[in-house]
Amino acid sequence: MTTSLDELTGSYVLDPAHTRIGFVARHAMVTKVHGAFKEFEGTARLDGTDPTRSWAKVTISAASIDTGNEQRDGHLRTNDFLDAPNFPQITFVSAGVERLGDTEFRLNGELTIKDTIRPVGIDFEYTGSARDPSGNFRVGFEGSVTISRKDFGITWNAPLESGGVLVGDKVVLEFDVSAIKQE
Repeated sequence: MTTSLDELTGSYVLDPAHTRIGFVARHAMVTKVHGAFKEFEGTARLDGTDPTRSWAKVTISAASIDTGNEQRDGHLRTNDFLDAPNFPQITFVSAGVERLGDTEFRLNGELTIKDTIRPVGIDFEYTGSARDPSGNFRVGFEGSVTISRKDFGITWNAPLESGGVLVGDKVVLEFDVSAIKQE
């Protein structure tokens, strides 16, 4: 892993083959459903000398949601949840970066789901950089943030006979990022 952040300075694009944008939500009050979005693109500008001047933008195809269950995925694409036909994109645009530690950062910005925009702060850890066998300079980050789906107008639910509801309000968004420097 690189010890200096200076060499990270530059423009990057997400590598969709080696990046995962996922989520975890509580189901039936007893378990968690894990899923991911299969189609997305993103760009970033990293400033290794002054990380607070870095920025990122990510666009996700709402219809690309995948939990491993086609019936559930179909329901998640409807107006009950993401309404993918009417709101095909989920976006995140950063507005600033805070340095939290030597390799920890908070990427503050605006998350848009179903045309509802809310501020979020995503905590990331820099996991390393390397030149791959193809000669590409790569950088890695892992991060997550917990959001309330109700904050984005996603309120559908079903009561359980034993009490509680079918779908929890809190959703953890997970990011395992591999980005390629554009030289």
